[in-house]
Amino acid sequence: MKEWIEYKLSDIGEIVGGATPSTKDESNYDGDIPWLTPKDLSTFSERYIEKGGRSITKKGFNSCSTKMLPENSVLFSSRAPIGYVVIAANEICTNQGFKSVIPNEKVYFLFLYYLLKYKKPDIEGMGSGTTFKEVSGNVMKNIVVRIPKDIKVQRRIAEILDSIDSKIENNNQINRNLSEQAMAIYKELILNSSEKCSEGVLSDIANIIMGQSPKGDTYNENGEGSVFYQGRAEFGDRFPTRRLFTTAPKRMAKENSVLMSVRAPVGDVNVAYEACCIGRGLCSVASKDDHQSFVLYTMYSLKEQFDVYNGEGTVFGSINKDSMNGMTIQIPNKALMDKFEEIVSPMDAIIKANYEENCRLITMRDSLLPKLMSGELDVSELDI
Repeated sequence: MKEWIEYKLSDIGEIVGGATPSTKDESNYDGDIPWLTPKDLSTFSERYIEKGGRSITKKGFNSCSTKMLPENSVLFSSRAPIGYVVIAANEICTNQGFKSVIPNEKVYFLFLYYLLKYKKPDIEGMGSGTTFKEVSGNVMKNIVVRIPKDIKVQRRIAEILDSIDSKIENNNQINRNLSEQAMAIYKELILNSSEKCSEGVLSDIANIIMGQSPKGDTYNENGEGSVFYQGRAEFGDRFPTRRLFTTAPKRMAKENSVLMSVRAPVGDVNVAYEACCIGRGLCSVASKDDHQSFVLYTMYSLKEQFDVYNGEGTVFGSINKDSMNGMTIQIPNKALMDKFEEIVSPMDAIIKANYEENCRLITMRDSLLPKLMSGELDVSELDI
């Protein structure tokens, strides 16, 4: 194995914090300078980021201590929560929730990205504070890491992981494009059709099952029993993430049925990758006559109608079974639904296949990451 050297993180890069311009002065915001907060990364799944939800003006930039970070800086959220890692796709600055690293000549930026992903559990344990945990700049600077002395070895390691992540991100982009195309087809073929639709309700085309939570002592994380989703907390872009199982399921949703959040926020939608138990925060919506893609995109199209229920409850918004069954919709004739299904169902099948491939790739990447970043796997002789 080629030589690995131990460094402090500050030996291989400059550690840079961020800051927030005064929110009382509106002229500090909506400018041309990309500005990032940890919240921007809460649903972000890519490695490279160009901008956050807000930007700041030159005046805002000059009014605080945030610094401009160059392209390929590695951004690490150091509080609320600790451990989001992304790479700057361009010049960008951050708020105080980050301790970013500008790599020097000792480390390849992409290797540094994976190194911080690998070190995340250790760094999380270094956080301190009573209201919320935070990793200070001084702690970040003194984190000890081991890296190959040879930049070429760092590149080889990074390229193995990069090839997996690039495929995952490519699949995600394909799925987003297919979903957008399918929604456009729905609008064109169904919503904007010249053919007359009949007015009906959701229960005319779908069977709706309201979730019911099993007893808490039946829950486990060991894969025993049925997959269990309590609410939208496990929702992803299209399919929910497995976390809990139950040995005593009460209400089951069929594979490919729509899962919808029935408690604030009402109306968020995912698809059941497999048969699953649903808790009281969800309902399932399954086609009565094998038009499941039509049902899915109908549910997407009803988002504004479901939004009406958000905030109407005594504590938070919710929707009951009667309201779900009676949700007003426009129902096209069977020939038009058949045509939509014929076009879109294969697109949905590709989305599911890409998701399945990504699950395998993520498992492979997460298995390789600690072995590569610790030097357990020697790649020095590989020609990649």
